[in-house]
Amino acid sequence: MGLLRGLLWLVLFVVLAFCFVVLFEYGPRDFANGSKKEFARVKSFVVKQTEKVQKPKKER
Repeated sequence: MGLLRGLLWLVLFVVLAFCFVVLFEYGPRDFANGSKKEFARVKSFVVKQTEKVQKPKKER
């Protein structure tokens, strides 16, 4: 039960941090469009980082 509670707190923290960044960068007027842009930015960052991990290194 403690693991589930910790996981929910972590998810809540990530969501609130994302909302804070969107509000700080784009303001409350453009929150919907800003959240779409920021989500696309985070998604592209994650994809680039996972591509680096998946690329096999050349053997000598």
